[in-house]
Amino acid sequence: MFFTLFIIVTLCFTLIRALPSSPPEGTSVAQSQIILERWDALGYNQPLLVQFGIYLKNIVTKLDFGTSWKISKTRPALDILIERLPPTIIVNSYALMLSIPLGILLGIWAAIRKNKWQDHLISTVVMFFVSVPSYIYAFLLQYFLFFKLGWFEQTIYSLSDAGGWFTGKMLYSMTLPVLALSFGQIAGLCRFTRAELTEALTSDYMLLARAKGLSYSQATTRHALKNAMVPILPMIISSFIGILGGSLVIESIFSIPGVGQLYVQSVQQRDYDVFMLNSIFYTLTGLLAGIIVDISYGFIDPRIRMGEK
Repeated sequence: MFFTLFIIVTLCFTLIRALPSSPPEGTSVAQSQIILERWDALGYNQPLLVQFGIYLKNIVTKLDFGTSWKISKTRPALDILIERLPPTIIVNSYALMLSIPLGILLGIWAAIRKNKWQDHLISTVVMFFVSVPSYIYAFLLQYFLFFKLGWFEQTIYSLSDAGGWFTGKMLYSMTLPVLALSFGQIAGLCRFTRAELTEALTSDYMLLARAKGLSYSQATTRHALKNAMVPILPMIISSFIGILGGSLVIESIFSIPGVGQLYVQSVQQRDYDVFMLNSIFYTLTGLLAGIIVDISYGFIDPRIRMGEK
């Protein structure tokens, strides 16, 4: 994991530092001179390899991920990231709480009603929702639910207007971005759950359970669902990564002041250190989630043990 993280960080650092940069617009000549002198002291004018060594040294020795020079002038990049975390966590948490139960329940229903009209309807709708990216849902939701019907807000409320991140007013304003992030994940979980449960329902142990006198519902609940959940539960962690990746664009569309919008701003404004810290954050989150998924199999099903023959 750390080797992969190092390779990705190296590539991102090389690519972003290869782009030209200048002091932010609107600064005076004196301020621009101070910024340029500060960049020179930080090694910005040194060869890329030297710059990268200085950057890694500051992280390891001082936990210093650099400074924002354009998005929030002279503020530490780490402070800006921490400040932007709450809205990202809240939006992603709401999307998970909506998509996980709906996706699993729809998948179970489709598997139980296999080859019937309910299964065909759900499978058709799932195929459509899986194929469309989340930002298309965002535009459609804004057009129909905000512009045409006026049911929801186009963008989320500010903290002062909503009275906090966890108020009912803020939740209401987050409805559209949460829906835009949830549709794809609901469809993905539904399809995966249906496939796993359908396979479990046609297994030999189901025939044995019915031969012992269990009803279809009892055999499904006690045996099929239990075995089907082994690969489904780790899929929930993967869903979190899918939602987190989708929020990169969604946060910009709905003006959510989160990490995703910060990432886009750092690329557009070429704010080196903020971009690098965001890249490390998303990469490390994805890698940790992958490891947790692998380890979770052994906890969910005691028969699975890593490293055993």
